[in-house]
Amino acid sequence: MVARAPAVLESPSRMSDEAWVNLPEDEPGELVDGMLVEEEVPDWIHESAVGWLLQMLRAWAVPRGGFVGGSELKYLLGPGSGRKPDLSMVLPGQKPPPRRGAMRRAPDVMIEVVSPRPRDVRRDRIEKLREYAAFGVRWYWLLDPAMRTLEIYELGPNGRYFWALGAEGGRVEAVPGCEGLVLDLDELWAEIDRLGEEDAPAEGEEEG
Repeated sequence: MVARAPAVLESPSRMSDEAWVNLPEDEPGELVDGMLVEEEVPDWIHESAVGWLLQMLRAWAVPRGGFVGGSELKYLLGPGSGRKPDLSMVLPGQKPPPRRGAMRRAPDVMIEVVSPRPRDVRRDRIEKLREYAAFGVRWYWLLDPAMRTLEIYELGPNGRYFWALGAEGGRVEAVPGCEGLVLDLDELWAEIDRLGEEDAPAEGEEEG
């Protein structure tokens, strides 16, 4: 099956890297092949997972000298290519990230929380898997609240990711590349379970 092209937000005219970097903070979109394309539209499940991970990672990384960034950080992966991962982390002992501007150096970890829309799944599991590997991100995490799984991929010497860890629940005590970090996935799933029932889509509203 041939993957559909990402939906373009603006006119089909090309956008420069600099123009994308300088977009207002409230202007959504990622840069793909020089075009501004739509990014993920988060819901409470997505944001609960991102917030939980941010809290856990900061509690581990910051006291050790590491850095954790949120979803509005812009990474220029290459000419005409810019992404905004849900979370990114510079591990303890590595060079600190610059305090301003788009990131042009790969962090050690990029994390995406997968949403159930097919276009979001395709972007995180296919497009970004390829792009982050080419950018040189050593560890790529995929957290899927719908499937209740955490997958971690490590960049191999051939420039491709290989599967390093998979977990569905319980305490993950051997997180690759993060000695001493413990993630209690059951705690995360319990937090998500506290959310209310899903609202039915309004008449004429697209679900996926």
